[in-house]
Amino acid sequence: MTDFREYSRPRKVDGGLRARTARGAIGRSWWSRRFLDVLESFALGTRLTRGRSYARAGQVVSLDVAPGRVTAVVQGSRPEPYQVSIRFRPLAERVWTRLETLLAAQALFSARLLAGDVPPELEAVFAEAGAPLFPAGVGELTQRCDCPDFAVPCKHLAATFYLLAEAFDADPFQLLHWRGRDRERLLARLRALRGADAGGGGAGRDAGPGRGRRSAGRRRARTGASDSDDAVLPVPVGPDPVDPPPVGAGLALADLPAEPLTGMLDRFWVAPVPLPARAPTLATEPELVLRQLGPPGAAIGGPGLTERLRRAYTRFGDGDPD
Repeated sequence: MTDFREYSRPRKVDGGLRARTARGAIGRSWWSRRFLDVLESFALGTRLTRGRSYARAGQVVSLDVAPGRVTAVVQGSRPEPYQVSIRFRPLAERVWTRLETLLAAQALFSARLLAGDVPPELEAVFAEAGAPLFPAGVGELTQRCDCPDFAVPCKHLAATFYLLAEAFDADPFQLLHWRGRDRERLLARLRALRGADAGGGGAGRDAGPGRGRRSAGRRRARTGASDSDDAVLPVPVGPDPVDPPPVGAGLALADLPAEPLTGMLDRFWVAPVPLPARAPTLATEPELVLRQLGPPGAAIGGPGLTERLRRAYTRFGDGDPD
């Protein structure tokens, strides 16, 4: 006869991934809270509550984020842990190309991403490109767990969701990696696009008449073509430049009518409308560097050292002299 009491409690995991927040809401950053708000809006009830308990108890053995797929191993009450996967279709390459162009067009986005931060306007940029950053409905996610529970999500899936939100807290680029673009490639593209824009575009977009004639002359010298040959060479036509969404002061100035410079010389240095307040430096949390570096090794203190430093950084950031 089977003793079902054996399966009433999850088996304890040594060294499992444990949620950092022991009580209250999980998720500190706007992007992890936004992700969980979407999840919790699906009215999944007590399954999320039980999953949150699993996440805080350290029942998740491992968690891995890849483009379009999150996989985890979660220990339940049975001897063998359960295999969990959450799929969210990654964005197509052409969509990422448009997103990178939009992001590179605004120095603010590039600066904050290069600093390891995700600006709140990023969600609007994704929407502008027709590619939502977060799932709009539970049907956009393909959830799998090999446990016997028929509910979707089960508590093992829910625990994975909560630890995934904390993974997004620790490294916001994990969210973008899930959508199909890893940190190194995205930042390299932004640097290249920003550098090309600063250097004249490279595509002839900002080339003046003299520069165009010099380039044509060099082409004729290399190929042996004559002036008449150059007249019939096809001119490549690139895509229309992408208009980035306005941010910062651009939001306040977007609807103002254009006016010739000669008509505004007396007030050129006066703001036409009150500009939105913005801090002189990037607004980041005091513990940003800790989230970027990850937990230190056991030889120098392990996760306990990270938590002590986090408390100290937070107090310094609050201006508490004690």
